[in-house]
Amino acid sequence: MAFQGKKLINNPNDVVTEFIEGLVETYPGLQHLDGFPEVKVVIRADVSGATYDKVAVISGGGSGHEPAHAGFVGEGMLTASICGDVFASPPVDSILAGIRAVTGPMGCLLIVTNYTGDRLNFGLAAEQARSEGYKIETVIIGDDCALPPPRGIAGRRGLAGTILVNKVAGAAAAAGLSLADVASEAKRASEVVGTMGVALSVCTLPGQITSDRLGPGKMELGLGIHGEPGAAVADLQPVDVVVSHALKQILSAETNYVPITRGSRVVLMINGLGATPVMELMIAAGETVPKLQLEFGLAVERVYTGSFMTSLDMAGFSISIMKADQTLLQRLDATTKAPHWPVGSAGNRPPAKIPFPLPPSRSTKSEESLSRPLQLNEQGSILEVAIEAAANAVIGMRDSLNDWDSKVGDGDCGSTMYRGATAILDDMKKYYPLNDAAETVNEIGSSVRRAMGGTSGVLYNIFCKAAYAWLKANTDSTVTAMEWAEALEAAIAAVSKYGGASAGYRTLLDALIPALTVLKERLTAGDYSSTAFVLSSEAALAGAESTKDMQAQAGRSSYISSGILATVPDPGAMAAAVWYRAAALAVKDKYQAS
Repeated sequence: MAFQGKKLINNPNDVVTEFIEGLVETYPGLQHLDGFPEVKVVIRADVSGATYDKVAVISGGGSGHEPAHAGFVGEGMLTASICGDVFASPPVDSILAGIRAVTGPMGCLLIVTNYTGDRLNFGLAAEQARSEGYKIETVIIGDDCALPPPRGIAGRRGLAGTILVNKVAGAAAAAGLSLADVASEAKRASEVVGTMGVALSVCTLPGQITSDRLGPGKMELGLGIHGEPGAAVADLQPVDVVVSHALKQILSAETNYVPITRGSRVVLMINGLGATPVMELMIAAGETVPKLQLEFGLAVERVYTGSFMTSLDMAGFSISIMKADQTLLQRLDATTKAPHWPVGSAGNRPPAKIPFPLPPSRSTKSEESLSRPLQLNEQGSILEVAIEAAANAVIGMRDSLNDWDSKVGDGDCGSTMYRGATAILDDMKKYYPLNDAAETVNEIGSSVRRAMGGTSGVLYNIFCKAAYAWLKANTDSTVTAMEWAEALEAAIAAVSKYGGASAGYRTLLDALIPALTVLKERLTAGDYSSTAFVLSSEAALAGAESTKDMQAQAGRSSYISSGILATVPDPGAMAAAVWYRAAALAVKDKYQAS
């Protein structure tokens, strides 16, 4: 069902002029001509037509494709951008105003996307400018590969490949080339680039109704950047399937849209259409590069990923592939001050991945110290059962912890703790020197650091490292129950110091602090160590349950209302209580069995 689109705008009729005002306020290297609302032209602030001694490069078209083209005005790229209303070609007078403002004796190159209105208006403006004595050349860009080869006069549509042509032309002009040579390089670049897009939604024009043409679970292949229908509507597919389809279309030998064959050097542009998250664009880029290399035998020299030529709020992306040689790469790598050109993409590409450095605990210690002992002593056997019980208890609580966390956090506490627990169980079989308590605690920290993300992973790593440091400095081969209590106290102090929480903040410390208090009390009173640990684990559970009555002062729960918090205990506190309780009961059972 169609519905009114949501936009953060004022009057829909003013969106282009207000966009330009915001753009020039943001970037001091840009200005606009004082001709609103009829003349909407963005120019380089350092260029005056009367004195400019290089070829001016101008592009433009209907607005709604930002940052194209105004965001690419700057030294080394466009000299000016002519902005029409949303999806409407700019009028001839605006184009002429831009030409007059920035064109000097070297002349002006107009780069025009292949749409009828743009061709006509830029063409008429070019003829008028020539009659006024300006030297003008025009290059038409039609890089669309989605539709069958046209039989009429319309030709292929101009898409995101235009941005690459703009960069080549701008760099050639900045290098001081003549108008004829700048136009020749731009034309050559336009002939070796192909683009195809896929959309998950259509766009909504300011002040208009959102179309429901593209229903749930559907995507449109080859959708135009003005919302015009594409080549086909299909069921939504994983991005690797979408990428494969687009590449086959662009590189098809039958249509021969681009002269790219096995062994060619290419540059790749992954272009967001307006509402696609950077994460999804990067996923598309990560799928595209190896396919080009392995399936098509191409050398991918540069990759540009981001939103360059959009369609308002359309969800989707396009792929542009341009055949490259050394001259073209030099133009793309040349310095530019255009604010939306991706400067970090210049230069040769090193290997995408390198080996990661191992933690010191596993890279500098001997194999003997980092392998499970062939024979466990009494302490090693107790550590083994305690660790195994604690980890399994956490694994069994995954769904409950996630459920609680979905109400008061981001819903992943159980999954995060599960990853840590499974890593601990796996690593214990290979790495943990269980006969050495301090080193075993240190290795638990290494497992946690490797497997657990988020705040929980960091806090538990700090917890283990602080306990390890205390044990290493204060104990010999066998650790007493009171020494374990002191190590726990050091670990709690470190978590409190770096995490900023203390008792009553509704965190894991609300389980561990009561446990520590009871443990030290019972050991001082002369209780058996196993009994003291079990009693302290009961205090941990009670402390975790009491978090229902606490107002969170740390973590994401601090943003949740007290009414919601009162319905569930803190998931982190419950996780801590569960593993502590399981370990204590396992130790007690071990002692009783022996």
